[in-house]
Formats: sequence, C-alpha cells, structure tokens
Amino acid sequence: MSKKSFVHYSEDCDFPIENLPYGVFSTNDDEVPRIGVAIGDLILDLKKTANIFRGPLLKDKQGVFKQTTLNDFMALGKQCWKEARASLQSYLLIENINNQNKGVFVKQNDAKMHLPATIGDYSDFFSSYYHAYNCSLMFRMEILKSNWRYVPIAYHGRSSSINVSGTLVKRPQGQIIEDHNNPIPIFQKTKRLDYEFEVGVFIGGELNEQGKPLKIDNVDDYIFGIVLLNDWSARDIQLWEMVPLGPFLAKNFSTTISPWIVTMEALESFKTDNMQQDPVALPYLRHDDKYNFDITLESYLKTDDSIVTKLCKTNYKYLYWTAKQQLCHHSITGCNMKPGDLLGSGTISGPTDDSLGCLMEITFNGKNPLILANGKSRTFLEDGDEVIFTGYCQGNGYRVGFGTCSGKIIPNE
Repeated sequence: MSKKSFVHYSEDCDFPIENLPYGVFSTNDDEVPRIGVAIGDLILDLKKTANIFRGPLLKDKQGVFKQTTLNDFMALGKQCWKEARASLQSYLLIENINNQNKGVFVKQNDAKMHLPATIGDYSDFFSSYYHAYNCSLMFRMEILKSNWRYVPIAYHGRSSSINVSGTLVKRPQGQIIEDHNNPIPIFQKTKRLDYEFEVGVFIGGELNEQGKPLKIDNVDDYIFGIVLLNDWSARDIQLWEMVPLGPFLAKNFSTTISPWIVTMEALESFKTDNMQQDPVALPYLRHDDKYNFDITLESYLKTDDSIVTKLCKTNYKYLYWTAKQQLCHHSITGCNMKPGDLLGSGTISGPTDDSLGCLMEITFNGKNPLILANGKSRTFLEDGDEVIFTGYCQGNGYRVGFGTCSGKIIPNE
C-alpha cells in the first residue's frame, strides 16, 4: 500500500513520497544553490529543514544538507542515505500535516535547477546488447566484437561539459569525411547530430584508495542514485576520429542530465532479472543478485513548430552489463572512484523498432528517414529541435519518476 503525504499529487506524479529524489536549486529571492527534495510539484528546502535529520548517524552531520552540492552527503555512505530517507518520509507523512505551513517548500515552477553534484569524473559505457548489436549491423563490423561479452566497454567523457536539463546545445563543428571514396577531411559543422538515450549513475560513499579495487559483493553500497542522461553525439565527426582510439570531440561538446537524482532506495522494489550473460562473466564481475531495474524510458522530439513526435519507448532492463559490473570493472585496475563521479550506461535500446535509443538506429544511419508528426522527416537533428527524455517505474497506486531531461539544438553561428 502506498504511503500518504500531506502534499497532494496525482497517482501519475513523478515525485510521490515513495520517491523523494535529491536535487540542487535556487530561487529569485535566494540565488545561492541549495539542496532540495522533490515531493509532488514542490521542493522541500533542506537548508531550512536540516534539523529534521536527528537520527544517530546524521544528528552531528546536518551541515551536509546546507551545502551547494550533494557531494558531502553522497560521501556519507549507504546507511546515512537510508536514515535520511526515513527522516524525510516521516516529516512528509499526512500525520505531520502541521509541517505544511512552515515556509520550507518552494514550487518547482519557481525554482532554477542546477547540476546536483560537482562531477569530478565521467565515464560512459556501451552496455546495451541491442544497441551494440545494431551498431555492428550498420557498420558491417563483426557482430558484437569478441571482447564485448567479456568487458564492460567504456570511454572517459568530459565532465566540464555536463549540463542540467534545459541547457541549450550548440551544434558542434570538427573534421568530417564527406566522400568516403576520397578520405580527406574537411572542417565544418556536423550534419549528423544525434541524441543517445542513457541513464547516469552517481557514485558515493567512502570509496576505494588508488590501487585498491572495489569488490562485486558490496559494490552496490557505493551507488547513490540514477538520472536520465543524453549523450549528444556528432556521428560524422565520430566516424572519422574513433579509429583507433574511440570517441573524443564527437561527444565532448555537451552531455545533458535530469536534475533530480532518484535514489537506489526508491528503486529497490523495481529490481528485475539481469540479462543472461553468455559466456558467464569473469569471477570479479560475477553476481547473482538482481541489479537491473524495470524503468520505462521514453523519448520525444519537439520541432520549432511545437509539434511533438514520440521517438521510442525502451527500458533500463535491456542493459547487458549492470551498474554493479560497470563500477566494479572501472575500479579493477585500482582506479580510485570519488563521490560525485558519474557513469553513463550507454545508449539503451530494446529488441523492437519502437525501442531504439538514438536516431542513428531509428534511421539506420540516415538511410531510412523518420517521418514526424508534422509530416516532415528527420535522419539526424536539425537546429531548433528539442529532445526530451522521461522515465518512470510504475508502482501500485504511485509512480517513481525522473522528471525530464531536455535539450534544444541551436545553430553554431
């Protein structure tokens, strides 16, 4: 049975009392960023309510809720995160309706959202089986490179260009091959700008020292929560540059994330079976507990005439490599992880034509144009296009949602 809060919201609201995601916001009357929790269409200001965290683990650490980012709170670890969640749910229960009028809530529409954490390092994986398979078909490569089923493949991204939802995306420029019979590059704006529907995992806790890998048995203790993530990609720049080392300028110009971090505690009841791995993962990556999640993911394209076209409906459960395996593999060389590090999942595609997570797959690398709701077509993104991601887990009488992750393409003048 779902819990009841004194904050009113509908059953399809993204932010019920069962969710309580963390974010960082500011307002016109207080422009200093501060930590908040989403509930209904409101934000509970934790800077004003830090004294509610009176449990044995947090009573002497209330200062972490008065910071401008979540990094210090992330660093406290799993038991503190659980205690904080319990305190928040207790505060917001309908039995405590007197808390409603204490001046500690802000309307989400009146807030400006910021990046929820200082992101020191960002790595992006390639962990969806169907996306990897489709890429192999498009580029006539060996079907799933021989290492893909053994290694959670990733590249190191650029944390400086990660932006919060709503930030404009300027069309990038770079070296491009126009005629593959004459492989001499020209320098121009990308003509093949794409989105990639991913999720991002934020890392926290008292993490490993350099030279001491994390262990698969308890690596989930260091996973704080999940956001939606758009790994914007310039496909023509990418095709030229990624031999032999992989993506660089094709992806470093912008990455967009949703502003609210949905905690792993809120997602616990939505765990589902991991994808069967064949061959069985090497021992350091092997785990039998469920760590995939039934998260419905939907993407939309809004053109400059305000017409919206649904692009795909996919699911987080289509990841072949779990977040536990991604994090464990990242650290196995002794790489030291830090609170606020972000791991992208890679594009999440499903097995059907309506579950493909990027335009490159939907249009088969531009060969089969997508017809939009306004009758126009797209192979790749045009200036003025806005890409919008949503995600949610459906509970019994409530929904744990992620809000939106959006970005609009603007020209490179």
